[in-house]
Amino acid sequence: MSAPSFDSGSYTLQLDEKAARLRELLAPFDAPEPQVFDSPLKNYRLRAEFRLWREDGQRHYAMFAPGNNHTAILIEEFPIASLRINQLMPQLKAAWQASAALSHKLFQVDFLTTLAGDAVITLCYHRTLDEHWHVAARQLAADLNVSVIGRSKGKREVIGHDYVVEKFDVGGRTFSYRQPEGAFTQPNGTVNQKMLNWAFEALGERSDDLLELYCGNGNFTLPLATRVRKVLATEISKTSVNAALSNLSENAVDNVSLVRLSAEELTEALNEVRPFRRLHGIDLKSYEFGSVFVDPPRAGMDPDTCELTRRFENILYISCNPETLAANIAQLHDTHRITQCAMFDQFPWTHHMESGVLLTRR
Repeated sequence: MSAPSFDSGSYTLQLDEKAARLRELLAPFDAPEPQVFDSPLKNYRLRAEFRLWREDGQRHYAMFAPGNNHTAILIEEFPIASLRINQLMPQLKAAWQASAALSHKLFQVDFLTTLAGDAVITLCYHRTLDEHWHVAARQLAADLNVSVIGRSKGKREVIGHDYVVEKFDVGGRTFSYRQPEGAFTQPNGTVNQKMLNWAFEALGERSDDLLELYCGNGNFTLPLATRVRKVLATEISKTSVNAALSNLSENAVDNVSLVRLSAEELTEALNEVRPFRRLHGIDLKSYEFGSVFVDPPRAGMDPDTCELTRRFENILYISCNPETLAANIAQLHDTHRITQCAMFDQFPWTHHMESGVLLTRR
């Protein structure tokens, strides 16, 4: 897609194109008409990464076209980023221009913000961070009311917090999420809240248990746990596991057991291929799983994990790649049918989209 014009007419056209693409991919499976969830046209992206580029003796925010790391596109503002990021960009630039301690060998800046305005700025350097940097960074954090993280080779210095706190309203309840710097979080908070509410309604109120694969920081875990008796959730990233455990505690969600296993490893455990010490104290046979929730990476589910999901009455699937979603559904179509589907425009003005389906056993 071409550069965004940010007018509603162009946006409606690209949204219709995405919905049509999803319909085409799901047509072989007799999918119902997808619900379409739109995005704000601007200021929707809660995180951004910029390289810095020297020109006329000054460092500037810069990005590069795909496949071209030599021709910088200098940036003064970033309309798709949150209002908080756009507010902070000129303030941070003025700060590093006025401070050699902040600017010396600074080569990258990352912003992580929330809908509520919480912010972490990460400054990346090709040098060791000394006491002069710490003094300047503490002043920067106070002046901008943010947390500041300095990264250099093998080192990370934190002024304030190394996370932001986000809040989402789902099913009439507000959930609080700790989102660590450097870990994956959904970039479009407004659309993420729509995804959470769709999944919450699609799962419905149940009296049995839920298996969740690829749970991340507990983005979906928290609201879905309130719909079932108990949850067994898996995630392989240590950072995400720690964030999820903190989020479960912060929100007083006490019916979730979280284990650090990949989806492939859990498949082996459920198939009794081999035991895992990380499952010590968890009785897999005590669960009465009625549903499985999956939010896999772009590659989708591997064939064995996909086959595992076939055991469940309901498969609730959030996908960031509609092609691999369709491939997984093709494997499951003989036993499960699509009863609900949705398209979520996480990435306006690009060809990317998120989608969701509820598959129910025939």
